[in-house]
Amino acid sequence: MDYQSPRGTQDILPEEQPYWRYVQEKAAAVAERYGYARIDTPTFEDSHLFIRTVGEETDIVSKEMYTFADRGGSDLTLRPEGTAPVCRAYLEHGMGSRPKPVKLYYLANIFRYDRPQAGRYREHHQFGFELIGEADAGADAEVIDMAWRFYSELGLTTLPVQLNSIGCPECRAEYVAALKAYYESCIDTQCQDCRVRYHKNPLRLLDCKKPDCRAAAAKAPRSTDYLCPDCKAHFEKLIAMLGAVGIPFEINNCLVRGLDYYRRTVFEIQPQEEGAQSTIGGGGRYDGLLEQLGGDSTPATGFATGIERIILNLKRQNVAVPPLPAPRFYLAWLGDSAALVAFTLAADLRREGIGLVQSLGGRSLKAQLRGASAVGAKYALILGESELETRTVILRDMSNSEQSSLPLDGLASALKNL
Repeated sequence: MDYQSPRGTQDILPEEQPYWRYVQEKAAAVAERYGYARIDTPTFEDSHLFIRTVGEETDIVSKEMYTFADRGGSDLTLRPEGTAPVCRAYLEHGMGSRPKPVKLYYLANIFRYDRPQAGRYREHHQFGFELIGEADAGADAEVIDMAWRFYSELGLTTLPVQLNSIGCPECRAEYVAALKAYYESCIDTQCQDCRVRYHKNPLRLLDCKKPDCRAAAAKAPRSTDYLCPDCKAHFEKLIAMLGAVGIPFEINNCLVRGLDYYRRTVFEIQPQEEGAQSTIGGGGRYDGLLEQLGGDSTPATGFATGIERIILNLKRQNVAVPPLPAPRFYLAWLGDSAALVAFTLAADLRREGIGLVQSLGGRSLKAQLRGASAVGAKYALILGESELETRTVILRDMSNSEQSSLPLDGLASALKNL
């Protein structure tokens, strides 16, 4: 072949579509049950939106963004995450005047130049939701509860929440100083990326996945020991609320997330079974992000999950998903004189809302019935020259081959009654 899909992308074939329909419909149903409305933002945005909010020293901005100049000279980037575009839209369209909190969800494709692996693609898809305008820990609890319920209703199990608080800018300064003091004696043994992070973004030292760096992070000072009274009270309330509704969680002192805009609550949800992709979703609080974009100081919290990773775990846990609905009827016809009548009949039945596949071309009846079986039709309608003379059609039950005759007049009503 001369052409293949670009590395890190995939074609979602018809046999995979039941998983995608299942996840996307469940996402929309759960979001709307919690009072979230859908928002869709452009596939590309001004590059500075992500540089300013995600953080210039993050891996996303420094290594993973797909950035290009358009013909007008504008610097644009394919969407590498979903929160910043939603916040930009929130400000641009004056959503701050709406009753608080404003609850929004999205289903979007995301682009990151990263090493492809199982469940991780350079173009992947996310379900995410944002709760904007509420500072109380109850907002964090609702977001975590909604994320966990979503996975649970999909049929996924063994999904404890990894939870931490990284404090606010005021109390985080003391923690960062303690973190740098701890790493000062061992930074030369860390990977090259961590040596850069030590100077530019010390919190990200805890997020490195390399074994030697993880070992050092496990012994590092804990952010929860440096929380100011307000941040501590917020975290304690969140823990109490999650416990009250039975959400399983674990305190993970190395959890910081990979985006600079987070503060206070951060969380991830990770399957526990052997061989699972480490994280399928995560989120947290980002109270300062809207202010960074020129808006008023506005509290906010949110979550996002990769659909590819969800599907990977559905398959790993052998979760059965419902098949896509098959056309109920298949229209077969024989003879040149039946061709135009069959085409017109198929159009009329579809206009009545009846799902139907019409045979195309002059194949034998046996071949057409094989086609009916292949598309999963329950009934075959057979139209030949004798049926044209009597203005009838043969109805064949594909499960037992029983046949009966139906008049063409009023056929749509008869088929609906089936």
